[in-house]
Amino acid sequence: MGLLQKLFTAARGAATEAGEHIVDQQALRILDQEIRDAGAELRRAKDALTEVMAKRKLAANKVNDLRTTVNNYEQHALQALNQGNETLATEVAERIAQLEADMQTETALEQEFQRSEVSLRNTISKTEESLKRMQQQVHTVKATAAVQKAQAAVAARHSGANSSLQGALGSLERIRQRQTEQAARFEAADELQAASTSDDLDAKLAAAGIGGKAGGGEDVLARLKARQA
Repeated sequence: MGLLQKLFTAARGAATEAGEHIVDQQALRILDQEIRDAGAELRRAKDALTEVMAKRKLAANKVNDLRTTVNNYEQHALQALNQGNETLATEVAERIAQLEADMQTETALEQEFQRSEVSLRNTISKTEESLKRMQQQVHTVKATAAVQKAQAAVAARHSGANSSLQGALGSLERIRQRQTEQAARFEAADELQAASTSDDLDAKLAAAGIGGKAGGGEDVLARLKARQA
């Protein structure tokens, strides 16, 4: 595989991943729109069912009217035959035949509309049930998403609180360290001050001929002479 082809393949892969990421991010919005589209299709199907039902009823009424007309013409034909007027009876019979043909056509239409009505009713019923289940699942998914979002927010705040607490503990430790160091400096200053005060006092006593250094050479010599004596 050439370099350009590899780069092209990598670019397509990146584009696919980006598209999938967008779809995942907008999944609930897309799902809501798909449900709205399905609801719109369902309403159109119900409108179509209403139209089919109306046409089926019109066809049924027309069949009934034609049947009534045929029955009436049959009575007229019988009356013409009873009067011996076969020509009129034949003309009425032809009219009856035409009406019966029209009645068969309308009956076929009525049956076709009826089959369409049954089919549409079944389809609408199944679609409504599927849409209802889908909406319930969407509500569940949204509730889960809300809970997970809240959990993520709590986790983020908890993580931030831990980070803040660790920072505060570090600051406290540094403050304590500085305080310890400052206390040590104060103690050292006090010791230096005390030593300085002691030296001054010894100097004053020596100047007054009081005290002196214990264990000096004169003392040692005196002690030796005393031992010899």
